[in-house]
Amino acid sequence: MKNQIKLFEEKKVRTAWDEESEEWYFSIVDVVEVLTDSPNPRKYWSVLKTRLKKEGSELATNCSQLKMQSADGKFYKTDVVSTEQLFRLVQSIPSPKAEPFKLWIAQVAKERLDQLQDPELSINQAMMDYKRLGYSDSWINQRLKSIEIRKDLTDEWKSRGLKEGLYFATLTDIIYKTWADKTAKEYKQYKGLKKENLRDNMTNAELVLSMLAELSTKQISETSNPDTMDEHAQVAKQGGEIARNARMELEAKTGKSVVSPLNAKKGLLKNIINEIEG
Repeated sequence: MKNQIKLFEEKKVRTAWDEESEEWYFSIVDVVEVLTDSPNPRKYWSVLKTRLKKEGSELATNCSQLKMQSADGKFYKTDVVSTEQLFRLVQSIPSPKAEPFKLWIAQVAKERLDQLQDPELSINQAMMDYKRLGYSDSWINQRLKSIEIRKDLTDEWKSRGLKEGLYFATLTDIIYKTWADKTAKEYKQYKGLKKENLRDNMTNAELVLSMLAELSTKQISETSNPDTMDEHAQVAKQGGEIARNARMELEAKTGKSVVSPLNAKKGLLKNIINEIEG
């Protein structure tokens, strides 16, 4: 399964692509939030699920569960539906967004089939999504590079037998804590984030140092061949220290803190534009 984020009217919908069945799966809670704007989409789905069960709907009894990343960065089992089931779910929810959402579902399915033929299209889609949110080309290039470097690091961890979830989160926290003096959770709190992705709310400088920390961690891992979790933690700290040293030197030269409270909604996008114009 490959977890991804799709955007509908600038709202995130967690999805997963099953390579074996070549099928999309969508987070039901995210879909409910998009269609209803409910302040408590989990409760809405719980009530709807109970009603559908009473009506004998197969949708409520046959929906699957997959581990998807939550707002706290951890992975939890989440009710999901296939593309076919999703169309039936939409019909069960009264919403003026139902028709445009159905068109969006069809487009998502088509895009994935196209991307299987040409992987470059998935990169182009990510660029368009970020452009639609107001990010600059230079920031987008940095962000896409950070995704590549992050994947290289997680692939390195996987190749050494580490499993996604707690191990990845722990090592990531060590990297962040070392170079930025904050765990991922503390970093998000500092920026005033909840469900939002931390790196989507980083400045160019923050992204660069985060990439440096993860690139360094990966390369040190390749040469030192860590085996135990303690050894991986030491490597993560070493990678973070390289970025920390760069951060301290930059701050000494500029007199400005690299770790910023800016987020995408409060000043980050404006700051990125100012950097370009300046």
